[in-house]
Amino acid sequence: MSLTVVILAAGQGTRMKSELAKVLHPLAGQPLVMYGLQTASEITGELPVLVIGHGGDEVREAVGDAARYVEQAEQLGTGHAVGQCRTLLEGQSDLIIVCYADMPLLRASTLQALAEAQRAHHGPFTMLTVESEKPRGFGRIVRGEDGALRAIVEEAVASEEQLRIREVNLGVYCFDAAWLWANLDRIPLSPKGEYYLTDMAGLAVGDGDSVKTLALDDPGEALGINTRVHLSEAEAVLRRRINEKWMLAGVTLVDPATTYIDAAATLGPDTVVLPNTHIWGQTTIGRDCRIGPNSILRDSTVGDRCEIEASVVEEAALESDVDVGPFAHLRRGAYLESGVHMGNFGEVKNARLRQGVKMGHFSYIGDADIGEEVNIGAGTITCNYDGVRKNKTTIGAGTFIGSDTLLVAPLTLGRNARTGAGAVVTKDVPDDSLAVGMPARIRKLSPPKDQDA
Repeated sequence: MSLTVVILAAGQGTRMKSELAKVLHPLAGQPLVMYGLQTASEITGELPVLVIGHGGDEVREAVGDAARYVEQAEQLGTGHAVGQCRTLLEGQSDLIIVCYADMPLLRASTLQALAEAQRAHHGPFTMLTVESEKPRGFGRIVRGEDGALRAIVEEAVASEEQLRIREVNLGVYCFDAAWLWANLDRIPLSPKGEYYLTDMAGLAVGDGDSVKTLALDDPGEALGINTRVHLSEAEAVLRRRINEKWMLAGVTLVDPATTYIDAAATLGPDTVVLPNTHIWGQTTIGRDCRIGPNSILRDSTVGDRCEIEASVVEEAALESDVDVGPFAHLRRGAYLESGVHMGNFGEVKNARLRQGVKMGHFSYIGDADIGEEVNIGAGTITCNYDGVRKNKTTIGAGTFIGSDTLLVAPLTLGRNARTGAGAVVTKDVPDDSLAVGMPARIRKLSPPKDQDA
């Protein structure tokens, strides 16, 4: 039986008290709507249908081509929202799962089990329920003496006895598609002027049909996000899942409680992550690295056997066997080849440090290409901005840059050149030459004397 997932994301989410659409609030590094979309694609192998309304343009921009879109121009309830999908989906699938974009913790295995339960069921649909001490406004499951579902009663109209029922409806259903489209128009108009999908249960039972329920094993999956308190609770659950996944994959997290890894990040085995480390966005870390403590990595690539201590790395790339920090800052476009050492209080921006470069401390390298085995002395600065444009500095292999050198770009230093401490270099320096003074004077280096002479 073919399966399609419809995800409802048209609500305004007023309890978030935000100008941002609720489903776009970030959760472990990506909009919370993306979790439902990824889960749906995983179990069906096709693009899910996303019903949008409030903030629809922003949702489309954020989600891109990860969904097929249906617009609910008027928010007239969940039944009305599903009805907007009829033109797109009628006759296309045997089963339709309906769920909510603000339930990001539902696992693919749970939705797969829901679909399998409906495939084995002769009734019109199967729905998820959970036993909860915190009903969070969900409707109560009312059963008959035979244990069969008789009704779903919304909390706002439930009696005192019904409010004591702990089994609640999560609003996640797997419908026989033909039955859904044939009966959707029978949903009565509520006193609030809306059409609720929960009323489908009453229609089915009234017709003598069976509605099957599937209980969640993990109540944590039932968390729906309506407030920023709920958002923080979901973040904690998701962060624990992510950390456990990487520890089971061979990564050591010294203190998982203070380790923050976004959902899209990847880490290699035998890497050690020390406390208070944040790994954000599309960051990739190789094998046998040591990251932290007190480090932030964002949208960066780190090779094998690297060490990053108490530093910030953002939109940068490190090849293998690179060590950085403490208190270093790699900014956008920084690229450190294998064997580079970057010490404390250094900063690199839009520059390539080639193999074996040593940049000890208190230096700034921006818009530069630094050759192999260059030594950059403490306090070196590439003066790359002239007030109008950024200018490039190129340094040849084997060059030695003395402490407190100012390199006024655009500038090229040849291979095996040298600068004296405190030099202000404003002119290109040829190969095997020395620049000293302020402004620097260029002198040809004498060849080294034969020590046996």
